[in-house]
Amino acid sequence: MDGATDDVNQAIAGELQLMDPHVRASRERAAQLLDPEFVEVGGSGQRWTYEEMLAELADHAGSAADGPRYEPSEISGVRLAPGLVHLTFETMLGERRTRHSSIWRRTDQTTGWRMYYHQATRVPPGVD
Repeated sequence: MDGATDDVNQAIAGELQLMDPHVRASRERAAQLLDPEFVEVGGSGQRWTYEEMLAELADHAGSAADGPRYEPSEISGVRLAPGLVHLTFETMLGERRTRHSSIWRRTDQTTGWRMYYHQATRVPPGVD
């Protein structure tokens, strides 16, 4: 496996961890996967910073162990530069379909890959 493929696979692994309700419910575990400069533009259009996301992630949909879970599909990625990966994928959460784009970065070997930016767009019913 080459370095670019390994980087993409590590970012995908981080993305999948962030969909796990146990990770989402743990501020400590989520903090290990979000970059301190993290920003998200959610499907609702709301902008979230690192601190805002960590404070509220446990209360977001997909965070309860006994609730609906994110079901990812079509996840793929590309290394944009050393230490920078762009992922795209879709999720289903109950009946809600969403398209996602995220940028993961690795600033050093100690902290590993962390989500730097995330964008979600809800897909209306009937849209391919």
